[in-house]
Amino acid sequence: MTAIHPVYAAMAPTIFEHMSGLARAHGAINLGQGFPDAPPHPDMIEAAARALTERSNQYPPAFGVPELRDAITGFYARRQGLSLTREQVVVTSGATEGLAAALLALVNPHDEVILFQPAYDSYAPMVRRAGGVPVSVPLSPPDWRYDADRIAAAITPRTRLLMLNDPLNPAGTVASDAELAMIADVCGRHDLTAICDEVWEDVRFDGVAHRSLLAMPGMERRAIKIGSAGKIFGLTGWKVGWFCAAPDIAQALGRAHQFLTFTTPPVLQWAVAEGLARSDSWFAEQRAGWTASRRHLADALERAGFVVLPNAATWFLCVDLAASGIALDDREISERAVREAGVASIPVSALFEGDGPRHILRLCFAKDHRTLDEAVARLTAFRAALT
Repeated sequence: MTAIHPVYAAMAPTIFEHMSGLARAHGAINLGQGFPDAPPHPDMIEAAARALTERSNQYPPAFGVPELRDAITGFYARRQGLSLTREQVVVTSGATEGLAAALLALVNPHDEVILFQPAYDSYAPMVRRAGGVPVSVPLSPPDWRYDADRIAAAITPRTRLLMLNDPLNPAGTVASDAELAMIADVCGRHDLTAICDEVWEDVRFDGVAHRSLLAMPGMERRAIKIGSAGKIFGLTGWKVGWFCAAPDIAQALGRAHQFLTFTTPPVLQWAVAEGLARSDSWFAEQRAGWTASRRHLADALERAGFVVLPNAATWFLCVDLAASGIALDDREISERAVREAGVASIPVSALFEGDGPRHILRLCFAKDHRTLDEAVARLTAFRAALT
């Protein structure tokens, strides 16, 4: 009989796959999985189509086409004040593949890796597959703040890495400068490397610019910064990501990447390179559309009596079920709402390992306003039927 690795043998489908499958089966509005419904910007489609006919369709360099690696350094210099070189950038097939390459390159058997909870659901399985041990540090709603004492209590002589998702999915919160400074200090004092999942770095609202942990003093050789064109441009299916690190570290992580996907479709890389060079006003127009949808869903939910938690980034809003007068937990509500109300969501407790709050529901607002209105109307009627 074929032996299946224990990490995968008992693994259930991800909560995103599960809820999207239910949404398809029941013809539900899918506010669970995070992707925009609007068509992509025509500039990006035109760039990809042009590259398809005018550029090579054969294997590109394993570490990415030079144009995209240079465009990434230019984008970060312009928008975040980071000074990077091409040698510090490796293009990956989506940010998730970049995370996997980083963990495979950095984790040795029995190394402990700190994961802040709630966390993107691939983190812990990837840590385990690399031979490491995930160690959870829970964050608490409504603010989901990083606590120095909790972090210190989780560190042992075996702790080697820390994974930071900022902005934070599913909460939609961002770390303060003080929190980033504290985390950088922890990494320095305990000789930790930080894998920084920053895919939502350019989906931020309220005029606060992104600051990377990589930019903090002393983190130049301790941080790996991971980004995503899918999030920056709302093109999640393109699966173009990257990581940035000190040149020798990027080189080592790139060797892990070359034995995973090896490379990423070149025409998409050239299109993303063209997109990253666009003006700040181009990006501001795109963000304005997401901002309007964010406000539209928040207003509709609040008018209907739902309590919405603060949000500063991502395509997601979180609803406090208990404060909204709903006594059932988030998993039961999520399962029933997709079947009975025709609205798919994500229960935030599914993104915790172990015990966590069971009264927070995540909804994606990157949809057209009519879809959002219909979803809120269905959820409002569903809630009324519960009482």
